[in-house]
Amino acid sequence: MTDPLAATDPLHAELLELAREAARRAGELLRDGRPVDLEVAATKSSPIDVVTEMDIAAEKLITGLITERRPDDGVLGEEGGSTEGTSGVRWVIDPLDGTVNYLYGLPTWAVSIAAEQDGETVVGVVAAPMRGETYYAVRSGGARATGAWAGERTLTCRPSPPLDRALVSTGFNYVTGVRAHQADVAQRLIPLLRDIRRGGSAAVDLCDLACGRLDGYYERGLHPWDLAAGDLIVREAGALTGGRPGERPSWDIAVAATPGVFEPLQRLLEDFGAWHD
Repeated sequence: MTDPLAATDPLHAELLELAREAARRAGELLRDGRPVDLEVAATKSSPIDVVTEMDIAAEKLITGLITERRPDDGVLGEEGGSTEGTSGVRWVIDPLDGTVNYLYGLPTWAVSIAAEQDGETVVGVVAAPMRGETYYAVRSGGARATGAWAGERTLTCRPSPPLDRALVSTGFNYVTGVRAHQADVAQRLIPLLRDIRRGGSAAVDLCDLACGRLDGYYERGLHPWDLAAGDLIVREAGALTGGRPGERPSWDIAVAATPGVFEPLQRLLEDFGAWHD
């Protein structure tokens, strides 16, 4: 059987190799270098939307490696490491997705790195070091993962159940008013689903959907760096993604699900006004 990721465009193969190396090295830094007395270095949208010194250090590692290997590429990083490029390639980086989990010593956090070519995501890598798992995809080349199992595993989302048997994950914004509205939407959804999970990392949630561990996922208020890698991985695993009906995932709402769950979940979110207060 031909490996779908071995037959990619040479540029995409180069980007994938670099993304995997950068994610691995940043993940090791975050896992092994976490101070016992880790503290908040800054806040963003609210006092509970935090940045740690390790977020900043991981982004510097990733952007430094990319700049060394591909100095003409652009970079969009969550912690401010953004530069314009001239090559047509832009890297979209979340050095630590799930910072609050990381701050508290919870294991659900990840390094997320995507590469865009001419505005389209062509490579995505998400490394979850505390799980010992890395997920990756190339556009039109499939999605794979490495972990505790032997070798690489092809990722395929679950067969679609009826909506009332779907396990769906979500996340909550750090702005109080938005969180309250999101809680109301979740309360209305719960009786219509098998259950709702809240993991704390958008990148990990999307990869869990790609791995068959969830049937759906939705969240409001995500940035491009939260979504870029995981969105490609989950689509290459056979899931559908979008925003409001007919739109792409956006800050307003991001929805991802197995094909049979996607439309009814998206429709309910639209009916419940999940994208506004």
